[in-house]
Amino acid sequence: MKVTKILQDGNVFDAAVLDLNADVIKAKFVKAILNQSKLALAVGVPCTSSAPHSLLNGFKNLVAVSAMTGFEFDQAKAFLSAAKSSGPAAAGGAAAAKVEAVVEEKEEDVDMGDLFGGDDDGY
Repeated sequence: MKVTKILQDGNVFDAAVLDLNADVIKAKFVKAILNQSKLALAVGVPCTSSAPHSLLNGFKNLVAVSAMTGFEFDQAKAFLSAAKSSGPAAAGGAAAAKVEAVVEEKEEDVDMGDLFGGDDDGY
């Protein structure tokens, strides 16, 4: 005898439900939590699963401001020193931020031309 369908509380399920084990259920749950985090981050609504990501992004912004302005705090020093010691790939972001701070943008005088018909109309 081979089970093909399962009837439980008026619902019919496929027999594949019997093959689910704890690892499969855990993987599906983790995937659902990740989807919830992604959605919450995309729409800007904080939730329990997106809070660690939001805090880390905020910390990265603080470290970037610290690297650009020279204002130092203990956690930024530790993060930047760890990034420098782990190699150039990890420290690339901080190094790029410092290079951007050194490069100054030159202001250009932009001529708008006769945007509104010129100045010789007498208006």
